Amino acid sequence: MSLRFRLIGLVGCALVVSLVLGGATAWVNASRSVRTEMRSAFLVGRQTVENAVERLQNAADPSLGVDELVASFKGNRHLRIRLIGEAQALAAPVVESPPFGAVPGWFVRAIGVKPITGRVRIAFGGRDYGTMALETDPHNEILEVWNEFTDSLVTPAVFSSLTVLLIYLFIGQALQPLQTLAAALEQVGDGRYRTRIGGRLTPELGRLRDSFNRMATRLAAADAENRRLNEQLLTLQEQERCEFARDLHDEVSPFLFAINIDAASVSRLLRVGRVAEAQNHVQSIADAVRPMQRHIRGMLGRLRPIGLDEFGLREAIENMIAFWRRRCPEICYQLDVSAGCEGLGELMDKTICRIVQEALGNAVRHGGPAQITVTIERQGDEVCIEIADDGHGISEPRRPGYGLVGISERAKAMGGRLSFSNKPGAGFAVAAMLPCVSRQEGARVPLQTVDP
Repeated sequence: MSLRFRLIGLVGCALVVSLVLGGATAWVNASRSVRTEMRSAFLVGRQTVENAVERLQNAADPSLGVDELVASFKGNRHLRIRLIGEAQALAAPVVESPPFGAVPGWFVRAIGVKPITGRVRIAFGGRDYGTMALETDPHNEILEVWNEFTDSLVTPAVFSSLTVLLIYLFIGQALQPLQTLAAALEQVGDGRYRTRIGGRLTPELGRLRDSFNRMATRLAAADAENRRLNEQLLTLQEQERCEFARDLHDEVSPFLFAINIDAASVSRLLRVGRVAEAQNHVQSIADAVRPMQRHIRGMLGRLRPIGLDEFGLREAIENMIAFWRRRCPEICYQLDVSAGCEGLGELMDKTICRIVQEALGNAVRHGGPAQITVTIERQGDEVCIEIADDGHGISEPRRPGYGLVGISERAKAMGGRLSFSNKPGAGFAVAAMLPCVSRQEGARVPLQTVDP
């Protein structure tokens, strides 16, 4: 059931309860009023008859006085007078016509007032002139109560009808913005984040509208950011594929070609029995396999830090530094990993390694430094990672490359933050603050990552 009809039903129930209570009160008062009126009418009529009988004691013709007495009650609303004896006479109340129809039988039974009867004997000088019978008739009084009751029902009926109509119209108008909001929420649920709600509303609904518009704005911004990140991830993936393809082509493919030639030569020499010469080609094959293994190991290290699972965070970072030390031995490398940074979970260790890997590679390739310092330390509930060099810095710090953007997004995904410090001619530094998480918590983080 809609809210509109619920409110109408609630108001209707309240009106019905009010009418029932008011009707019960009116019934009690009406019944008591009719009884009191009938009792008063009966007592007044009886007193009138008794007083008239006393006055007729000395009348010349008492029978005429008796007739006049009966006639005097004609037009009385509540009493029926009957003379019983030699002479018969009757004075009945005038039955009033009801403006709203006849009184229902259930209403008469609800009032429950029975007629009051009484008799007064009329005798003068030992002669019996009959008996005066008095009986109350509550019909006119009940009719009066019924008219008042029906009159009192008109106002509540009109008020109730107007109330229900106003509730129907007002609630319908008040709920219209909620229907608009529901439609807007469905559009946002379908991915149309540019949906906005306008117009003038009540203060309560105005706050709801403003909250919805702010939510939609943030969702639109988040959707745009997700699209941008997806594009960056796809770009990074393509770059990585190109790098791996280039390495395979430039580094591994020539050795495979040489191995193929040596293997063919060994096969040919063995067929003619020239074993000594074949041994030289076998040695050449072994010499070609060793650099291939080194290159493939290096490529695997780029896919996943070597030693991270086997030895831990420090060993994995030392392997990264050793990789660059072999290629750039003129640079001085310094590493400082505090004891509190171990055992923080696979996701945390992997994120730290990727940040160090990207920052270290950028420093070696682009910074031209004489010294690179890698510091990883625990500061309360956070892990601080800093990679600083004394090179020439970057020329456009406001436009970081994809690699720096990627590790910045990794830090944000972990609930941390990443900052750059650039001093042209004096070095470049990358600092990241990551919140500490346990191994179990890190395993439950619903994060999809793409390793560089």
